[in-house]
Amino acid sequence: MIKTEKILHLKSSRGRKVRVVREHYLRERVPCYSAACQADCVNDGKLLPGDLTHYVVPDAGVLVDFLEILEFRELQGIVFTQTACQALHSKGRRYYNRLRNLVKDPRHDCVLFHNEFQRYSYRPREKGESLEKWQTRCVYWAAVWYYNHLAGLMNVVMITQDRAAVDRFSSLSSGVFVVSVQDYLQNFWPELQAAHELLGSISQALQEKEGEDSEREFAEHLPAEVLEAGIKSGRYITGTLNVSKHRAQSEAAVTTDGLSGKNKDLSSGVLVFGSRNRNRAVHGDAVAVELLPKTEWRGTDTALTDGPGDDKSSEDGETKPVPTGRVVGILQRNWRDYVVTFPNRDGTPSQTRNSQRILAVPWDRRIPKIRISTQQADALQDHRVVVRIDSWESTSLYPNGHSVRVLGRAGELETEVQTILTENCIHVPPFSDAQLREMPVNSPEKPWKVEAAEAARRRDLRETHLVFSIDPLGCEDVDDTLSVRSVAGGKLLELGVHIADVTHFVAEGTLTDLEARTRATTYYLADRRYDMLPAVLSADLCSLLGGVDRYAMSVMWQLDAETLAVREVWFGRTLVRSSYQLHYELAQALLDGEAAAVPEIAELGREEKDAKMAQLTGALELLTHLARHLRAQRDRGGALELEGVEVRAQLDEDRNITALVPRQPLEVHETVAECMIYANHWVARKIQETFPSQALLRRHPPARQELFSQLVDTARAGGFTVETRTNKDLADSLDRAVDPEDPLVNRLLRMMATQAMSQALYFSTGAQAQDQYYHYGLALDRYTHFTSPIRRYADIVVHRLLTAAIAVEKGAGPDKALPSNKEVEEMAHHINKKNRAAQRAQNLSMGLFQCLYFKERDPETDQRCLADAVIYSIRDNGVLVFVPEYGLKGAVYVKNKEGQVVAAAPDGSCEWQSGTVRRHPDHISTTSAGGSATFRLFDHITVRISVRSTHSHGDCLNLEVVSDRPHRGAGPREPRPQGRGQLVQEVVRLAEEAQEKAAQLPKLSKEEREFRQSRTPNLYSLLEEVREEALMDPDWVSQVCATTA
Repeated sequence: MIKTEKILHLKSSRGRKVRVVREHYLRERVPCYSAACQADCVNDGKLLPGDLTHYVVPDAGVLVDFLEILEFRELQGIVFTQTACQALHSKGRRYYNRLRNLVKDPRHDCVLFHNEFQRYSYRPREKGESLEKWQTRCVYWAAVWYYNHLAGLMNVVMITQDRAAVDRFSSLSSGVFVVSVQDYLQNFWPELQAAHELLGSISQALQEKEGEDSEREFAEHLPAEVLEAGIKSGRYITGTLNVSKHRAQSEAAVTTDGLSGKNKDLSSGVLVFGSRNRNRAVHGDAVAVELLPKTEWRGTDTALTDGPGDDKSSEDGETKPVPTGRVVGILQRNWRDYVVTFPNRDGTPSQTRNSQRILAVPWDRRIPKIRISTQQADALQDHRVVVRIDSWESTSLYPNGHSVRVLGRAGELETEVQTILTENCIHVPPFSDAQLREMPVNSPEKPWKVEAAEAARRRDLRETHLVFSIDPLGCEDVDDTLSVRSVAGGKLLELGVHIADVTHFVAEGTLTDLEARTRATTYYLADRRYDMLPAVLSADLCSLLGGVDRYAMSVMWQLDAETLAVREVWFGRTLVRSSYQLHYELAQALLDGEAAAVPEIAELGREEKDAKMAQLTGALELLTHLARHLRAQRDRGGALELEGVEVRAQLDEDRNITALVPRQPLEVHETVAECMIYANHWVARKIQETFPSQALLRRHPPARQELFSQLVDTARAGGFTVETRTNKDLADSLDRAVDPEDPLVNRLLRMMATQAMSQALYFSTGAQAQDQYYHYGLALDRYTHFTSPIRRYADIVVHRLLTAAIAVEKGAGPDKALPSNKEVEEMAHHINKKNRAAQRAQNLSMGLFQCLYFKERDPETDQRCLADAVIYSIRDNGVLVFVPEYGLKGAVYVKNKEGQVVAAAPDGSCEWQSGTVRRHPDHISTTSAGGSATFRLFDHITVRISVRSTHSHGDCLNLEVVSDRPHRGAGPREPRPQGRGQLVQEVVRLAEEAQEKAAQLPKLSKEEREFRQSRTPNLYSLLEEVREEALMDPDWVSQVCATTA
């Protein structure tokens, strides 16, 4: 080791230049992380392949400006130098973290080389040498060291955008080539078209960086040290900027969990009014805000906007003034990929046809227009394009960015679906060949079999227990089964929940595990799903199908036969064979004593058949008895039953889902759900008690009381009293709030209670006090997710923790080191983020299909565009309604932007006339020359549904009142889609017909075709999600209840 000095020239907090001298140590042996190494380096971790034609070493400038290109998985053998990484760190921690994740990801062939600690590659900075020149020189000599270190067995290519460096270094050393990024791609990757297009887009953006605007449009952000001091003193408030989707130009709020504890006035956050006060912050950024004087505080607009694009302030009314502030600094940029549409250039005075700079309009209305430099503006008219923001200077009204890729023509189904995925940061390419090679084989030629050694390590339940599953009709991926029996001469009952043992097939750290962790969940859209795991696991070897041997993780309780108190609980790995694969309707029919055919015993003789039928029916009855007891226990603790969407699946002859249609709830649904909740609860107890500081649990904090105000006021208007002090009070109040003449009243109140709820979140037990573990909706002190490892990564983590806890109990200890509290908390944060993205994507997907369905119909003549709607909220210029027939919510205006109001004729029909409107707490009334009209909470009215289309954004539904009376139909008409599921089916059919008629249109690209992994949603997972979580887990309910309103 050689000691030397490193001189740094820094700036102090006051702006003074400071010369800092630091000790710097050089070593001869620094790992090269190459499989071609001949020097016996201690290379721990990921290695670069030794069979490549060359390694690539990007210089600092390339890493800073073209990191996106280096993220292509096709580019292999990339060596990131310490020098270049430090240059990227100066650009921002967000970019540096992207690089760190890239280096850690085994799916990318890249490593980090600490060239500044290697004796023969380090080059001290020379006197008068610029920082950029020194960085380039350091990277070059690192490339030379690599070539020499590998004994000339591997050529090394250094890529740089510094033309002088190319001229200077290209002929200095044989085997080390210095070329530009463009030359490198053209010579080595000519077929990688996406990289070439991205290079052109970034290069153009860099060349045309905004420089002509010299006047400052926004205030400069405060320096980091000033912000830090102001935050500590309490002058500045930190939080996340959330832009209103209805008033994106004027209203935004800065919210943070820590505000309410310090100042009750800030419990709902800080209002940021207008784009100037937003000061270049983008939706999702972490910001620092300064409160304005109280004389400048404003209220939020309470009127309905006239369509999503209307952002004008209303004169109808505002809330009382709330804390209002302005953004003074950006703590963390959270920019992502944005989908934009190029505006029509015809007749646009500010953009000539020769202009290469375009103000692209984002699909998300909360994002400002983005200035793009492109030569394809005309060719990409009416296309959805993915862009990234590069910068936003104080001299520009808009951020600058560059295009990344084209999704397709706007309005086409596949383009709109990919838009939804991109906007929610969902990247789900087909599983790679390397991942699929990790999978076990199960084919007719080589069927999968239980390993004898593995069977010996497990508790074998195949011959001793009656194991069965209860799922939706046609379910193929069964990840839970049940068993129940009497033991000890009838004194005890044994209840078992047996879950697919996914972790046996998905080892921690494998490529499949990393991909599952990245996805975190299976993504369900209206017409398809994207699986978390390959199909060989999710639909075959991990699926607990009837009549086949499968590995399982089991929880088994011994209960007192009379009191049902738990005497003993056992956790462990088992070997099961499901005897019956029942569907819900069949199980309910058996419970009700109805004649029903069970396929597994249909061919047996009468006596044997009757005996097995009696055994199965007895097990179902006993299971129902236990579930009623478990539910009653939670009800006494205050468990909530919240409003969800009840669906069943309709299958075609190939057993694919063709529609989701409304279905009547059955008691057997509750039975299965209670058993799953019970297992999740006991597993949570087990892993938390064994690993008190690093267990992955799920908590549901109580909602803030002020969020229940709309629910309380609405219920009062209907003559009901809703108490919200505890979950028990709320549950009892909702049970009493029943209108015998209109069951929708209770349903709406439960939906409003759902919307007021906070989200349930995964967390590490070491990151929260124990009194914060409570699950408000389920009324349980500890809860986790254990029962669905096929579609939730959180369950896989919990399975591993449970396996480790069992090992600890046996005195063996876990096989691998468990993740620390910090690692579990980071994982929980990632899974929470992906779950929210999945929920948003599913809601947007359903909204897309609703719009596509109604877009094909004439609202003036098609009776399917008329529907019954129930009023559940009063606003200044209209009402909010729920349309149960189509499962959607929306705004209905009683006053339009021309000042006209709705007038009702004696027969109930409505038309627009000049008049006035007056709002009351429980109703809104209009007065005009044609008379008056009154719309009260819980009134049923008739609405006409149409579609409002825009060029740049997604379509949205428009609801217009046509009668102040309930919709009763108008004689015979075409069958209407029963619920949102059949609506999806109808849209798919129409899309297929349109595709046949328009065969001349361009077909989907190979990438677009491969992007879809599964066209239909997973039947079992959808229903299990609804039953286990929709009725009882509020963050899922908010998903299924949310609509396009």
